[in-house]
Amino acid sequence: MIRIFAYDDSPERLQSLKALISLSDNLLYIGDAECCENVLAEMTMYSPDVVLMDINMPKVDGIEGLKRIKSKFPQIKVLIQTAFDDSDKVFKAISNGASGYILKSDHPTRILQAIEEVYEGGASMNPAIAKKVMEYFLPKKTEENLTPKEREVLKFLSEGLSYKMVADRLGVSYSTINTHTKHIYEKLHISSLGEAISWYYKNNLS
Repeated sequence: MIRIFAYDDSPERLQSLKALISLSDNLLYIGDAECCENVLAEMTMYSPDVVLMDINMPKVDGIEGLKRIKSKFPQIKVLIQTAFDDSDKVFKAISNGASGYILKSDHPTRILQAIEEVYEGGASMNPAIAKKVMEYFLPKKTEENLTPKEREVLKFLSEGLSYKMVADRLGVSYSTINTHTKHIYEKLHISSLGEAISWYYKNNLS
């Protein structure tokens, strides 16, 4: 039997989860709470295999609850369940050790399947969430990473101006332009002014 403990600030949601889990022969609903204020004591008392964790809760929310669980009970699988596919919270949860991420709107069968998947060591994820994760790890358009000032510096350098001339044009010091240029090199993964100018014209920023 897979032992399940649930966190959610909605009593109705907890009742719904309890009813759903009771329909499965290999899952056992052992307890619940409406926030993570006493999460470590509850983990010690109930020893769940999988925790269903809401994110937005009063006092101590699900992200903090997740951190506390993983700091003391790394073996417990935490499956995040929320009503929103908020990117920042998705990545915060995943980076803090969540084993999966489902939406409350997911089909009941999918929720039960997700519990079993994380228990067995998989990483269960709602398809919409999985897409966001993929997009997060894809290379971002580098020009969007340059600040407006860095773009301006790159524009002047591409027009043939020296560091000193760019500094005079922008009313800043030589060292400031040097710093901006270093940041441009780092962000574009290049190592010379020639590469920077080539990148500038290739990406049609002129």
